[in-house]
Amino acid sequence: MTSPLPTLVNTFGQDLKRRYGFPVHKLAIHAGFTCPNRDGSKGKGGCTFCNNASFGPNARQEPDIPAQIEAGRRVIAKRTHAAHFIAYFQTYTNTYADVEELDRLYRTALNEPGVIGLSVGTRPDCVQPEVLELLCRYRDEGYEVWVELGLQSAFDETLRRVNRGHGFAEYQATARAVRSHGLPLCTHLIIGLPGETGYHAQRTLDRVINEGVDGLKLHPLHVVKGTQLANQWRRGEYQPLTQNNYIQIAANLVEQTPPEVSFHRLTGTASPSILLAPDWCSRKWVVIDGIAEELLRRGSRQGSALTGAPLTAAV
Repeated sequence: MTSPLPTLVNTFGQDLKRRYGFPVHKLAIHAGFTCPNRDGSKGKGGCTFCNNASFGPNARQEPDIPAQIEAGRRVIAKRTHAAHFIAYFQTYTNTYADVEELDRLYRTALNEPGVIGLSVGTRPDCVQPEVLELLCRYRDEGYEVWVELGLQSAFDETLRRVNRGHGFAEYQATARAVRSHGLPLCTHLIIGLPGETGYHAQRTLDRVINEGVDGLKLHPLHVVKGTQLANQWRRGEYQPLTQNNYIQIAANLVEQTPPEVSFHRLTGTASPSILLAPDWCSRKWVVIDGIAEELLRRGSRQGSALTGAPLTAAV
């Protein structure tokens, strides 16, 4: 059965196919970076929820970028015949090095056959002007280039609670710098952070859209092994969202998002080998289909709460 999602949500995959005329897939890369919130520059231990194996299950631990791209190609080949890819530097803080080293790593990926672009995941407090200038050079060469900022929440109290090591002000400054360079920006938001409700998720979305954004990633907060959050969960100090709670909040956010913003992700999963709770975070398509079904039930779609527009056949 074909998912109704493409008729309801402007996904990144659809956006790429419209612009290029063929499918383009992202390939996750672990390039050996660390994070200033782990190495002592900003803090120790990282975010309370962070075990990067949960965010990059297909990424390898050694920074052999060509091998990782080839492995990713093989995985994609089992599902589709896609031959064009965006190298997604995903794990930890992928701008946390001098610009010469960044250029070497990024070029290694861009030089691989079939790679037409670059997406760089990083923190709002780790994007220097020379990094943006480097990314602009790739864009000017014709590559698809995205900056992905992990904000998670626009509430400083929440960011302190989860030990992010930055506040919303750093996100504002970096988002404005990214957009002033003409680079597309994708912002990561986590739903269900400790102390937050659907209200916080909505206000965070409002603030991000007000700053200007081209893409969004929504993640449910899941509890994985080897994290401070896992200890809090075991002590009964944190209760994850239910699947229905997440679907309702995500559908609300989709309705409040302008149609031109592309959703790079609507949910996130973790490997069963490290996932502690909630168990539904291991079932990606059940959650995605649930969001689509909820939008259909409401007779709504992406952006409909902004315009009052009725359900249409496509975005």
